[in-house]
Amino acid sequence: MEIKFNQLNLQNFKSHEDLEVKFGDLTKILADNAKGKSSIGEAITFLLYGNDLMGSKLDPSPVTYEADNTLVTLHLSVDDGELLLGREIAKGRNKFYVNEVPSKATEFNEVVEKLFDKDLFLSLFNPNYFFTLHWEKQRQMILKYTTAPANKEVFKELPKPQSDKLSVLVKKHSLIELDKIHRSNKTKLDKQYIAAQSRTKTLKEQLDQQAPTVPLDSLNAELSQLVKERNSIEAVTDKAQMVNGRINILNNQINVLTQERDDIKDQFNQLKSEQIQDTCRVCHQTLQDEAIDAVKAEKEQRIQQVKLKFQKSVDERKTLEEELKTLEYVDVSEQLEKVRLLQEKINPIEYEISKHKQFEALKEQVDTAQTNEKETLESLNESIFILDAIKEFKAKEAELQVKKVQDLFKNLSIKLFEEVKTTGENKPTFIIQMDGKDYMKLSFSEQTRAGLEIRDVLSEQSDLIVPCFVDNAETITKFKEPNGQLIISRVVADKELEVVAE
Repeated sequence: MEIKFNQLNLQNFKSHEDLEVKFGDLTKILADNAKGKSSIGEAITFLLYGNDLMGSKLDPSPVTYEADNTLVTLHLSVDDGELLLGREIAKGRNKFYVNEVPSKATEFNEVVEKLFDKDLFLSLFNPNYFFTLHWEKQRQMILKYTTAPANKEVFKELPKPQSDKLSVLVKKHSLIELDKIHRSNKTKLDKQYIAAQSRTKTLKEQLDQQAPTVPLDSLNAELSQLVKERNSIEAVTDKAQMVNGRINILNNQINVLTQERDDIKDQFNQLKSEQIQDTCRVCHQTLQDEAIDAVKAEKEQRIQQVKLKFQKSVDERKTLEEELKTLEYVDVSEQLEKVRLLQEKINPIEYEISKHKQFEALKEQVDTAQTNEKETLESLNESIFILDAIKEFKAKEAELQVKKVQDLFKNLSIKLFEEVKTTGENKPTFIIQMDGKDYMKLSFSEQTRAGLEIRDVLSEQSDLIVPCFVDNAETITKFKEPNGQLIISRVVADKELEVVAE
């Protein structure tokens, strides 16, 4: 979009009681000092925003004469259309006009905002305005119209391993997310790796301390021989102990049966001497002949049962005594002593063998700890590699972005990033230099030329062309004319105000 100023009318604006300014492609404002040259540029920024050329609030009231009101109107062309804007101060109140129609402040501001952003317009109109902004705002304005390097562009500049790794990872997560993930991983894995190293070291020390001194093969061979001897003796003693045990069992059983036989004898004698009762034990009535016979028969039956029980006990005892005669007690005390002595030799060997088993178990723990340490280190290194790749990506991205921005300028150097010494990472900044000097160290004419180059870049990148007002042009011997209309203010000694449109 191209905007051109056609005509500016001032009534009671600062030193101008009634002034009409017609603009051409080049408009020269010539006069001695204090003749109101700068006020013409200020009238335009006051009309649009109520500010001066540097964006500060402006009081346009006359100081050398009295007036009831102040009125500024500007006729301008917007591409193929035309627009007439006006601002008036009457009795301390602002009034606004759009195409001569009284309008509310919000309506007026909407019309202006549709034309251009305030900071952008002031930077294009006044070459010195841009440098009054905070560096972050300056940076934002320059980068707003500069496309950031695409990931593919940056990947091409990275070493292949880093490029291959990141190009896969960014399909699932953004670089910001990856940075958060792997910074968190690194913090966690740093601690885990230290713990894993400590555990491996401790287990290795235990392994060195518990290493067996006697070879396992030698121990097994010696143990095998001793166990063979012990088992051979125990085979004999076990057999003997079975016989001896059987003898003891038989003797016990015979003693029990003998006691049982004697008890049955006593029971038989008591039963035999038992008198036949001729009265009932319950009702005490005298028993009849048949009843007495029944009592005698019952006694005889009990006697026979006792005899049978006695005979059974005698027969069982004889059977056991016959078996006992076939057995002979074997004295194995000597053999048991040999077994005890052999076991005393076996015990320390088995202990040494158990140390081998413990040693092997400890070796497995060491292997597990070393594997865990290795895997933790690999995971840690993976996160470090990714973080380094992201850091390199950002550095390359910044480098490419700087190149894109720098390619827009011919005489100025633009610094968008600076390195943080503690981390080595880049942080945003915005520094403009000309011939190696920062903007604040430039002369006024150099600052103006720098501003003109900035405003042309902004104009080209934003596709917005507006008039440019160069104040105090007499201090600049030569400069590249900006795109769009050029309005220059120049001091000419002893000259009254003259506006020349070409």
